[in-house]
Order: sequence, then structure tokens, then C-alpha cells
Amino acid sequence: MVSMYLSSMLFLLSGSLSCLFFSLMCLKSGQAWFIEWELLSLNSSSVVMTLILDWMSFMFLGFVMFISSMVLYYSGEYMAGDNNMNRFMYLVLAFVMSMGFLIISPNLISILLGWDGLGLVSYALVIYYQNEKSANAGMLTALSNRVGDVAILLAISLFFSLGGWNFLFYVDNLPSMNMNGLLCGLVVLAAMTKSAQIPFSAWLPAAMAAPTPVSALVHSSTLVTAGVYLLIRFSPALEGRLSQSVLLLLSSLTMFMAGLGANFEYDLKKIIALSTLSQLGVMMSILSLGYADLAFFHLLAHALFKALLFMCAGAVIHSVKDYQDIRMMGGLVYHMPLTGMCMNLANLALCGTPFLAGFYSKDMILEVAFMSPINMISFLLYALATGLTVCYTMRLVYYTLSGDFNLGNLYSINDEGKIMTNPMIGLSVGAVFGGASLAWLIFPCPYMICMSPFFKMLALIVSVIGGVIGYMLNLNAVNYQLNSLNSYELVVFGGSMWFMPFLSTYGLSKGFLKSGETYQKVGDMGWSEFYGGQGTYSFIMTSSKSLQTLQDNSMKVYMLSFLLWLIVLLFIVI
Repeated sequence: MVSMYLSSMLFLLSGSLSCLFFSLMCLKSGQAWFIEWELLSLNSSSVVMTLILDWMSFMFLGFVMFISSMVLYYSGEYMAGDNNMNRFMYLVLAFVMSMGFLIISPNLISILLGWDGLGLVSYALVIYYQNEKSANAGMLTALSNRVGDVAILLAISLFFSLGGWNFLFYVDNLPSMNMNGLLCGLVVLAAMTKSAQIPFSAWLPAAMAAPTPVSALVHSSTLVTAGVYLLIRFSPALEGRLSQSVLLLLSSLTMFMAGLGANFEYDLKKIIALSTLSQLGVMMSILSLGYADLAFFHLLAHALFKALLFMCAGAVIHSVKDYQDIRMMGGLVYHMPLTGMCMNLANLALCGTPFLAGFYSKDMILEVAFMSPINMISFLLYALATGLTVCYTMRLVYYTLSGDFNLGNLYSINDEGKIMTNPMIGLSVGAVFGGASLAWLIFPCPYMICMSPFFKMLALIVSVIGGVIGYMLNLNAVNYQLNSLNSYELVVFGGSMWFMPFLSTYGLSKGFLKSGETYQKVGDMGWSEFYGGQGTYSFIMTSSKSLQTLQDNSMKVYMLSFLLWLIVLLFIVI
């Protein structure tokens, strides 16, 4: 009997190769297929299922399926000790299917199938380990994404006035329409929640409660990239809008904030999650400058090395007996040479090292951004975020791979798990050759960006400075107390994503809980009780006691009532 992880891998890999083949055909011929399937027609209103199959959707689908096949095969060993492994596999396949729906839908209503499917299945995967931390993280993830779902529903209602929901028909003409500003704002809001831009960033590191294979899938090509992909499709409608300027500022801040936070983080998976957040900021910022093709290029290149980085992190966590604190690792390159090599490859690609996958997209994005008419704040945030990326990467390398060995005496760390290392080797090839191959496919015409030597070298300069600071600072931190840690407030502010996790959870619920408590004390258990249940009860009891006294056949009562009636009559007569 073939194991489920093996059959899933073969199925998805064959699907991936087919999609990539069709993508190359579409690129060569310039064709695209638009399929409409009428489900129901009633009183001249049609319910239609539409699909868009062009080079972009085929290529993205191919990448998603390839990474998913590697992740599912990797899960065969990583999740081997789990009692519900088949359930996990079905959840991951449902996740991939939802992403597929989203990629090939040009219709806002059918996009909801994939959009909400991703939200629902991601919740099920984040709470997979069924403890309080996972439940909290799952709730934060689900509720943050619901904001984007509401924005999509409102955008659907605005599309009523256009006469259809196939947004590909309208994006080129939207700038001339009056309601474009509101519609674009809603789509940008939906994309920002899905791709975790400020102020919706808190859920992304929290979603690390999910198993590591899920993290590899979520952070490379599925959930977090859905917002970027939607904006790439909508990009013609954003030209010259206010939402474009707002998105540039927020995505640049996200890029900087995530880079800063990763330099203070000690959880291995959260460091990589924050690096994903930083790269999503890069994609969103270049998209807001109007270069959707560059954003798509970086999206695909990033997917390859980020999935690899998470797989290496999973292999490390698996070997060091489920520790995730990088201070408990160190010197792993001597015990896990293959994983160390793959991890270094992924890290170097993330930093934009020349001729690896990240270089072709990241370097071009930075040069195009420096050429664009952006303000000084965005320019500085770009430069600082680039340096911080290399800084936290070198810090990660020092603490996990090259530093002193910090595990206990009894350990067994090795690279012997073939099922886990084989997919890592497959993705390593993508991390090395993926960028160049994609550059030749997506930009077949030669391009040349002419800039002054300083701006041309700026990305390399800030990367080298960031790398030296990242490695040397942490090398010294082992022997000497870092002075920066004396300023506790700054460390907490920088290391806690600018208080966003607190503001997104306790910060939002505190007011409602406090007002609810006040209402319960003053209202439900106070005046409402006094004039409501208890008040009515005491009034009825007092009244019934008085009536009972009157009906006791007492001579005193009769005489008293007779006297009272006599007095009343006298008053009437007089």
C-alpha cells in the first residue's frame, strides 16, 4: 500500500509539471483561456462559475503545487508520530485546493470560495495541536482575516452597480468611475489583512503554533501570498489612487518593523515568520509603486527559499527534541551538515546574495524603488529594512549553525532522515536556479537600470554593514552585556512588533470586556435587578400580603374600613 504522503506528493508534482508546461505555452503564444460555466439562469439573471487560465495563474499554481508536494512528502517523517496523520494530510490538501480556487478565479464571488476556504482551513491547522496557546493563535488568525473577508463582501456589493463580478473586465476602466476610490480601498484592506500588513501583522507570528510543514506552506506560497496575488490582479485600478500611497507607507513600515522585531526574537520559527512579513512588505511596496510584474517575480522567488528555510528549521527542531529557542542550539553545522548547507542557501537567497534566487528579484525591486519618485521616509525604510534582513539572518546563523554548541550531553543530532532531507535538496535547487530561470521567463527582453554608483551599490553596502553588525554584535553578546538591553522600554517596543500583538488582542477586547463588566454590575445585577426581577417580586409579595390581611375576616379591619368609607362620604357630601 502506497503511503498517503507519497501518493499526495506524486499527484501534486505531476499537477505542478503540467501547470508549468501550460504556463510556458501561454508565455510563448501570448494566449489565455477565460472559461465561463453557467450554473443557473433565472429571469435573465445568471449564476456563472468563471475561470481564468493564463501564464500567471498557471505559473503560480505550478509553484504552489510543487512546494505543496515537497511539504507533504516532508510531512511523512515530520508527522510520523502523530495519531491523526491522515487528517493532517487532508487538511493540507484542502488548503492547497482553496489556494487553487483563489488563483484561477477572476470573479469576486468565486474568489470567496478560496479566500474563505484559506481562512477556515488555516484556523483548523493553527489549532491542530489543541492547547490553549494554539487556540488563542487560531482565534487571532481567524478574526484578523475576517476583517478582510468583510471588505471583500462589501466590494462584491459595490460591483453590483457595474453589472458583473468578473473584475478583470473592469480593472482597466475603474479609474474613470466615481466609486473607484472606495472599491480600491476595500480591496487593499482585504489584501492587507491576508498579507498581514500593519496594523494586522500580529496574527502572522502567532500562526507559528501550527505544525512546521504547515508553516512552510503558509509562509511561502499560500495564505499570506493571497493578498499580494489579489492586488497584482487589481493593480491597473490602483494607479494614482490614495490607497496606493497609503499602501506604500504601511508596507514600508511593515518591512522595517518586521526586520527590527526579528533581531530581538529568540524563537526560531518566529524569526523566519518575521522575515516573511518583511518580504511581504517588499512585495506590497513595489506593487504600490505600480510594478505588479516585479511583485509577482519576487512572490515566486521568495516562495522557493522560504519553504526551504522552514523545512530546515523543522529538521533542526525535530533533531533537538522540539526546542525552538535558538539559544539552546549552536554548532549544528558539525552535526547536520546537509541541513546546515540548505539553511545557509535559503538564508543567503533571502539576503539577496548575488546569483541566488532572491538576488534577481530583490535587487531589481530595490533599484526600481530607488529610481521611483518616493519620499525620503520610504527610501530610508527600504535601505534600513534591507540591512536589518541581513542582520537578523547572520544572527540566526550564529546562534544555530556556527556558534558554540549549547545542547545537553545526551543528544542525537543527525541528517539521517531521508524523507525529510530529499525535499530540502529539491527546493535547494530552486533556491539556486529559480531566480535566474524566472527572470528569463517573466522578463525575456534585456533590461538595464542606469543609476549613480552610490545608489547602484547601496543595497550591497547596507547588506554588508547589516551582516557584520548582526554577527559581531551577537558574538560579543555572549561575552559582554549589550548596552542596548539596558534600555528595557526600547527593547520591548522594538522586539514586540511595536506592541501590535498586545493591541490586537487585549487592547481590542479590554474596552468591550470592561464595559461588559460595568453593564453586568450596574445594569444586569444592579438597577435592572432592583427594578426588574427582584423589584417586581417584592412588590407582588407586599401587595399580596396586604390583600391577605384585608381578607382575614378581622373585626378591626371591618370597623377601620367602615370608618374610612364614612369619612370619604362626609367629604363628598360637604
